[in-house]
Amino acid sequence: MRVRVATTILGITASLLAVPACSAHTTVSEPTTAPSARTGKPASNATLLSSAALKTHLLDENDLGSGYLRKPERPAQHEDVTVVGCAALNELGGDAAIGGSLSFPRKATASFTYGGSSSEISEELYSGHEDTVSDGISQIFEAMTGCPIYQVVAGGTPIDMASQRLTPPRGLGDEQWSQLLTASAGGQSTVVKQTAVRAGSLLLVLSGSPALVDRHIDKALDKAMASRAWSCAVCGGVSS
Repeated sequence: MRVRVATTILGITASLLAVPACSAHTTVSEPTTAPSARTGKPASNATLLSSAALKTHLLDENDLGSGYLRKPERPAQHEDVTVVGCAALNELGGDAAIGGSLSFPRKATASFTYGGSSSEISEELYSGHEDTVSDGISQIFEAMTGCPIYQVVAGGTPIDMASQRLTPPRGLGDEQWSQLLTASAGGQSTVVKQTAVRAGSLLLVLSGSPALVDRHIDKALDKAMASRAWSCAVCGGVSS
């Protein structure tokens, strides 16, 4: 039996990012400014980009080059999910572990296949207050890489997971994270690399075939960072 393991893994980060911002089945709109989680003082009055604005700064086929085909967005699927052997992921919520009903308010995503093969790459862009974004993605990577081996049971199908913390690319943005995930089910295995970069109030997550992630991370961040210049232009020079 072949399970769509690649799609399962690519949904992990998108849904887990919602944990610090909202609860299950609830979408919360963040105000433009909010108290800092670390200092208790108001955060900088940076303009947070809307999902529509973020969408214009995702990579597209022209950025990626020949051989890439954009995948249509799939409707959200809600399955019974259990995480076995990883208490930290259980605390974040089993449904979140495979892409459940949680959603981060300001986000945009795109996924592509490459060369007509099973190689895929997925990009996620988020805009949020710096402390919220930083704390949220740190919590996610700590939970996922803190359990080298665990199992996810989704819709009755067991998926064996293995995670490995990687050294992230240095010199990109303000913070970086990276990990390698291997999912095995029904005699099939899929390896996915995830690299996340926070630049101010923007968060970029690139997931997919390791070679494709390494090839496009710089380009993805450059295009995402262009959104910061755009936001400052429309907000009268307020820096993010």
